[in-house]
Amino acid sequence: MPPTATSALAPPSDATRRTSKPDKPFDDRRVVGPSAKLAPLSDHLLPLKRTILAELGTSPEQLEQSWRGVLAALEVHTAKIAQQGGDAIPHVHYKDIEKGISEEQKVIIRDAGCVVVQGAVSEEEAVGWETSLKDLVKAHPGIQGYPSHDPQAYELYNTQAQTRARTHPAVLNTQKALLKFWGSSLPRASADGEDLVDYDTPVSYYDRLRLRKPGDRSFVLGPHIDGGCVERWEDPVYRKVWGKILSGGDSWKEYDPYDARWRLGAKQDLYGVPNQCTAHRSWQGWTSISHNAAGEGTLQLLPMLRLATAYVILRPFFRPRDPSSGSLHPDDWELDLDSAMFPGSRIGASGQELSVESHPHLRLEKTMVSIPRTRPGDQVYWHCDGVHAVEGYHGGKNLSSVMYIPAAPLCMKNARYLRDQRVNFVHGHVAPDFPASAGESTFPERGTTRDIKTDEGHRALGFMPFEVHAPELVPLVDAANAALFGQ
Repeated sequence: MPPTATSALAPPSDATRRTSKPDKPFDDRRVVGPSAKLAPLSDHLLPLKRTILAELGTSPEQLEQSWRGVLAALEVHTAKIAQQGGDAIPHVHYKDIEKGISEEQKVIIRDAGCVVVQGAVSEEEAVGWETSLKDLVKAHPGIQGYPSHDPQAYELYNTQAQTRARTHPAVLNTQKALLKFWGSSLPRASADGEDLVDYDTPVSYYDRLRLRKPGDRSFVLGPHIDGGCVERWEDPVYRKVWGKILSGGDSWKEYDPYDARWRLGAKQDLYGVPNQCTAHRSWQGWTSISHNAAGEGTLQLLPMLRLATAYVILRPFFRPRDPSSGSLHPDDWELDLDSAMFPGSRIGASGQELSVESHPHLRLEKTMVSIPRTRPGDQVYWHCDGVHAVEGYHGGKNLSSVMYIPAAPLCMKNARYLRDQRVNFVHGHVAPDFPASAGESTFPERGTTRDIKTDEGHRALGFMPFEVHAPELVPLVDAANAALFGQ
């Protein structure tokens, strides 16, 4: 039997657990004007670009060679995506997950950095989750959300529906299949488990849900990348993730988006802002609990992972010679190594913003494509560095409803977060990375461990000790269990 909720709350380190973050109830990531996106940041960032190049031993000439190579590749790939539209987003059926994703499918998913998984949860069960959430919102008027005057996304983290969806066997099986895309470059031994990741063991990272109303134009999420903003360049460990991209020449082609070595120690949240993920969330994702289609306020993705990442990371180092010209030709761009210009970045923002003005070579007006039609029970996942957005208008006739359920593996960074998240769940409080509020602490019908039906589900939420899947993972499993249960 899994430990009870009470026994699971008593590891020695619980006294130092983090609490939810203060500030506004939802990160207002509205589309802002080009003047804001292209404004210089703080003067303390003035030497940063040259510092990064000096660390890597990259010359300006080598960096410019990378820039020209990336721009040339973008011309080809952006045109291809613009032609394919939604067909550029790969999809598989859950039966493929059960039998094993083919090598051909893996290549397509890896390159696009996203995938739609059809038919995982039964439509009847998924629709039931939506019904229960609608009933909950109706029974508790005043639940906070975004936008505050007419919520479309709710500050709900601990509902029965979310608990059942997060621990559903088909959802966890899908996550295990996708987590296996990661980890090829990780060390195979670690005395204390800090550098190890178990990609066979998904753990749950709580997030919100969306019940978007027909006709809504207020839920505005322009193109962006979560997982930090200027932190990508400012944090000394985080910027090591992009070492191949910033090393010059053709080395950007060797960049592996699925190498987690430096991500475990990276600080994505230097400024302590709410809605900023502090865990190692390998794949972001949502599970559909309604019918969602293009034009109905659904998700948009840029299905071009490595090349888009290379461009975003290199972009602050270059500027147009004549901004008024609008030219994208490499000859009309020059190095910018001494300014605090980081296009699309803001100090204290939870995500990196992108626009036609700030990142013109991505041709976002043509390459941000809406995902194919999804049915209740389908899942969508995109890489943690994936560019994504939400359609500005919901032109459908019914709610566009999803629960945000990402895929995260067992590692010590995540085990510590899971410990604190578990305490908050038991008491109905908001998850640690999100703005503090009363949450569902007074809701008698909130989710509990009774809504978890399997041992694997109990482990994913931190209510049962983890098991060892490989001898080299013993230090990680022992340390994670000690953090969670004092063992």
